[in-house]
Amino acid sequence: MDPLQQIEARRLAILDGIKSIRSMRRGSITEQFFPVLRKGQKQAARRGPYYVFTRHQGSKTISRRLTTPQVLQQAREDVEAFKRFQTLCREYERLTEKLGELERETGQEKKRLKSGLSKTGK
Repeated sequence: MDPLQQIEARRLAILDGIKSIRSMRRGSITEQFFPVLRKGQKQAARRGPYYVFTRHQGSKTISRRLTTPQVLQQAREDVEAFKRFQTLCREYERLTEKLGELERETGQEKKRLKSGLSKTGK
């Protein structure tokens, strides 16, 4: 298989990978801990972790507490899927750029159809 075919095959595999992503979220999951001073104790005890999903929307930060293990697991999967999506997009961009360079070098650039608007009718 020549390099052009390899790149095209990988591009198609990337598109399949993107198509297989069914749910994703842009953002991150953080742990929060809170100091709690109990009656009769001199030092505050650390309570937590409380898990929070955070993302930026415009100039605002949106946070939502993840209250159950199921919700936390789904949020982790969604955040991971978004990271995978970004990685696939960057790879697709890099491969497409390389494909264009190789096609121009080998003279295999696809011929483009000329628009009928450029004809003068003579």
